[in-house]
This record gives sequence, C-alpha cells and structure tokens, in this order.
Amino acid sequence: MPEGGRPAGFRQPPRTTALNATRAIGRGLGRAATGTARATARTGRFAATKAHAFTHSGGAGETGLARVTELHASHTAGDTIMTLALAGTLFFNPQTAQARGDVATFLLLTMVPFVLVAPLIGPLLDRFAHGRRWAIGTTLALRAFLCWVLAEAVDTDSSWLFPAALGCLVASRAYNITRAAAVPRLLPAGTTLVRANSRVSMAGVVGALAGGVLGGLGMLAGPAWALRIGFLVFVVGTVQAIRLPSQVDSSAGEVPIEDTAPIGVRPADVPRRGRRPDAASSLRGTRRRWTEEGAGRHTPSEHETLTVDSLGPLGRFRRRKQAIPWPVLHAMWSTGGTRVLTGFLIMFMAFLAKEHPIDGFRGELVLAFIAAGIGVGNCLGSVVGNVVRDQRPERIAMVSVLAATLSCVATGIWYGVWTLVVLGLVQGLSAQLAKLCFDALVQREVPENVRTSVFAWSETMLQVLWVVGGALGIVLPLNPYVGFPVCAAALVWTVIMAARQRHRAVARRANTQPAG
Repeated sequence: MPEGGRPAGFRQPPRTTALNATRAIGRGLGRAATGTARATARTGRFAATKAHAFTHSGGAGETGLARVTELHASHTAGDTIMTLALAGTLFFNPQTAQARGDVATFLLLTMVPFVLVAPLIGPLLDRFAHGRRWAIGTTLALRAFLCWVLAEAVDTDSSWLFPAALGCLVASRAYNITRAAAVPRLLPAGTTLVRANSRVSMAGVVGALAGGVLGGLGMLAGPAWALRIGFLVFVVGTVQAIRLPSQVDSSAGEVPIEDTAPIGVRPADVPRRGRRPDAASSLRGTRRRWTEEGAGRHTPSEHETLTVDSLGPLGRFRRRKQAIPWPVLHAMWSTGGTRVLTGFLIMFMAFLAKEHPIDGFRGELVLAFIAAGIGVGNCLGSVVGNVVRDQRPERIAMVSVLAATLSCVATGIWYGVWTLVVLGLVQGLSAQLAKLCFDALVQREVPENVRTSVFAWSETMLQVLWVVGGALGIVLPLNPYVGFPVCAAALVWTVIMAARQRHRAVARRANTQPAG
C-alpha cells in the first residue's frame, strides 16, 4: 500500500458516498443559482440603465417628463395585472350572462356622474396647490385599495366584485384625464407634444409587458395573489405621482379656453398651394392673427353675445368649442371614434366570448388573441405615427377611424377568431395613430398658453366617447351580427361629426368675409 494511500480494495461506506454526492450536487446547484442571480442582476441593471436613458433623454429628466413616463409605465402594469386577474373570475363565471343588468347599473351609477363632473375637475384643481399631483395619486391609491378589495372578493365570491372592478375602471379613466394636463407642462426644449406622448405611450407598452409577466406569475398562485401584486404596483405608482415635479400643478401663463378669442388655424411656415403667405389664417371667422402672445382674451361681438352664453356650464362649453380650431375638433372626433370602439370591445367581447364561444377556442383565449392584436397595433401605430404625423394629420386621423369602421363591419359579417384578431390589430393601430395625429394638431394649431387647457378638455371628451362605446357593449344583444354593425354605425356618426367641423368652419368664414 503506497504511503498515505488506501488499500486497493478499499471502499467508502455507502453513507459517505451519498453525502459526497449530495455535497457535489449542492455545490453545482449553488454555482448555478449564483450564476443565474448574477446574470439576472446584470440583465436587470442593463435594462434599468436603458430604461433610465430612454425616459431621461432629450432633457426629459430635467423637466420632469421622465417621471410622468415612468409613472405611466406603473399605471399600465397595474392595469394589465388587474385585467389578467379578473379575466377568469369577473367575466367567466356561470353568473356572468345574468349579471349584465347589474353591470349596466353599476356603469350608469359610476360613469355618468364621472362624465358630468369631469369637465369641472381641471379648473377646480388649478385653484389649489399640488392639486393635480394629488389627483393623479388619488386615482392610483384608489385602485390600490380596490385591488385589495377585489382580492378578498374573489376569494369569498363577494357581491362587491362588480362595483370594485368598475370603480377601478372609472379611476383609470380619471387618471388619463388628470395626466393629460401634465405632459404639455413638462415638455423639454425642442421636444414636440407628439414625441412626448409617443414616449409615454411606448413606456405604457413596456409597462403592459412587465405587468403581464408579474400578473402571470401571480396567477400561478391564484387571481387573488395577482390582485395583491397589482396592489403593490399601484402603491408604487401613488408614490411616483406624489413625487411629480411642481410644474404639474403650475398653471402660470396659461389661459382657460373659454376666456380666449377663437384660435385661428396657424399658417404653416411654407405656404400651402394656392394660398398667400399673408392670407387670413383662420376658418373660424375670427380676425385675430397668429401672434407670439398666443391666444387673446375673448371679446365677444354683438352677434356672439346672442349665441354664446357667458354664464353657466353650457356657455363655457360653447365658448370652448368656438375657441378651438376646426382641425383640432376634426381630429378629436376621429380619435373619439377609435375610443368608442375601444370601450365597445372591452364590454361586448367580455360577455360575448362567454355566452357564444367560438368553436375550438375558450373565451379567455379569444380575449387574449384580441389583446395581443391591440398591443401589436399600438406599437405599429407609435412607429407609423411618428413618420406620417406631419402629412395632413387630420386626414390621417380620419382614414384611421374609417379603417376601424370597415374592420368592425367585416367582423359583423364574418365573425370568427381571425376577424377578431384583425379587428384588434386595426383598433390598436388606428387608436394610436389617430391620437398621435391629434397631438400633432394641438401642438401645431394651438398657442402654448392655452395648449394645456385644450389638451385636458379634449381628453375629457374622448373619455366620454369611451363611455358611450362601453354602454353600447352592455345594452346591445349578445349577437355579433347585430353588435358589431351597430358599433360601426356609431363610428360612422363620429366620422360625420368630424366632417361637419370643416363644413361649419368654411361656412363661418364665408359669412364673415366682407361683401365685394
């Protein structure tokens, strides 16, 4: 036997062999876990660095636009988690079809007061310090609370399931309105409103992907745990909202829309074909030219005092409409058509997929296909919108809603999974494209001192049209060959309303031109 060695026939006890093998496996697993953790940490740091560079680029970090972008990512992530958690509980239980009446009642009780009060929120918040930051934070905090309530309601099958879910929906709409006024106030030098909103939209896409991952992991333990994860995400969003820069609350230098003279259509730097550079710049019948001072104070003539009431909500509403250039109103109605389709799809398909499943596909899978189509369409819309937004944006917005209308009609004729996927894709593309074109028109046509007011007011009107679409999705019979054509008719109505804006502008211009 060699020195220090073992006999040739030496064998370790089985217990020692097992312990050594266990230690070797443990060391291998430990090294693998350590390597995975390090790789994950490096990937996380790389992703965080890239995200920070994206949100803070172009001076967005200095103005505070980066914080709004990050906040919107948290908002979208929370909404995605909540949607995933409720997809298999709220809309896919045996009582869902019979609960449409309850859902309609809750929608009426929660949405209608919200729609009536929303136009008053902006002016009210402008009168208080820190108003908008706390308003945005309140919408997120409310959803955090309701997510916790929903988690308990899912576990106990509580009757609070429907009102809490619709409360989250209302809070999400309110968030969009209150956030709308923040972006124009935080624009960095040299950054357009379109580019800023496109950046915020892309952050929302990233947030939706992150929310899908977190929600999917939570769903492994059950919908209640996914909702609790959503609660944590909304808490983070609440803190982010409170930490927004003070410029979000400041309305210094801004003028309410109803207190301004009609805003003329801004003449382009390069004269249009057949138009003199010094030609009157408005189709709204105003003699006010575009000046560096922006919108002037409203000084109604004798004729205007007969048609514009200076007192009351109706008078303010009329004045706002008269002050906004026709291309902006034109694009707002076109964008509103895509909002009608969005609200309709959410409510109508949630019940239709359960009541009339498509052969070979579960309702949850159909909704997942539609959501995927909408997500891809949104991404394509952001890319295309940044390329074509300056090519007659009002026409592009009109083409977008017409494409959505045709897709809706096609779905009503050839109802099936693939037509629904195409509808989702076209809806996402048209909604994003129309919104970017609308932002471009607000940036181009509206003076800076009323831009925030116009943007917030128009977002309120778009949310009202979303409610109209959602109401259609609830009250219409669960028949795709009836529901989709009726929704297409509603989209045609928005197209007609958009076309009327130019017609009215031309008529007013003709009436105000001096004879001879």
